[in-house]
Amino acid sequence: MTALLEIKGLKTHFRTEDGVIRAVDGVDLHVNEGEVLGIVGESGSGKTITALSAIRLIDSPGEIVAGSIRYEGRDVLAMSKNELTELRGDRISMIFQQPRVCLNPVLQIGRQITELFDQHRDISEAEARENAINLLTSVGIPEAEKRFAFYPHELSGGQAQRVMIAIALALSPRLLIADEPTTALDVTIQAQIIELLKDMCRDLGTALILVTHDLGVIAEIADRVAVMYAGQIVEEADVYTLFENPQHPYTRGLLTSMPVLGNRTGRLSAIPGSIPKPSDIPAACRFAPRCVERVARELTICEQREPQIMGSEDHRVRCWLAEGAV
Repeated sequence: MTALLEIKGLKTHFRTEDGVIRAVDGVDLHVNEGEVLGIVGESGSGKTITALSAIRLIDSPGEIVAGSIRYEGRDVLAMSKNELTELRGDRISMIFQQPRVCLNPVLQIGRQITELFDQHRDISEAEARENAINLLTSVGIPEAEKRFAFYPHELSGGQAQRVMIAIALALSPRLLIADEPTTALDVTIQAQIIELLKDMCRDLGTALILVTHDLGVIAEIADRVAVMYAGQIVEEADVYTLFENPQHPYTRGLLTSMPVLGNRTGRLSAIPGSIPKPSDIPAACRFAPRCVERVARELTICEQREPQIMGSEDHRVRCWLAEGAV
């Protein structure tokens, strides 16, 4: 398959009074045409910064210090401001965590959609309005013609997220990046939003990068999964392989901490400790201080040398405990 977006050796750092924070530290990723790539990990693992870096939405004091980002073969890091404006929204769109924060509070939701057509398409105002109403209908907004004139504060949380999806998909982008798109929504609405994303991306042939901490969502929608920890990818595989044969102790910890419907036998498993501060990353394996399996195997190399990512293109893992590593 042809890689639509390809990231190699990405490093995004933040310079602070406490030193350099290596939020993303050597990430290789790609997403193919029409594919759903899930990026998972705890808060602070670098998922969102990776997604923002992909379309150069990193503000000072953040900076992309190394690596390459190519979209359809074009160098994103070399693009001018005008080229980036053309790229965002038209070819690549993004859905952010908090729709109410991202929507303009003083602009009607319909107008927030039609201005995309004004900027990127040469069509009349009447056509833009008709397209906007059709989009609102397609994402499940009832009485779309009436709600075209609504302001964001007049919508529920689920409706606001649906409007964000309509805006993101208005120009039929080839790639959609969704950063925790179901945050702060109740479980029923979350399921509806995920189903909507899946259906619309499939119908449009749009590739999707889904950033989330929820492995249940990943199991539902993803083709391939990248697991991030402390700014690095520690495991990457197709969704079936990852769930059936996880190779990294962190991935196994995430999977065993998932609640299982109907399981009343005891408490959920938990990964001991917490993710390291980005300003205080362990020198060797970044997961070693929390790794119960390392202790059980009495491996010392984990605290002495940093593992490199290894394996095939189908299943990569960064761990001294992985099959064939030691």
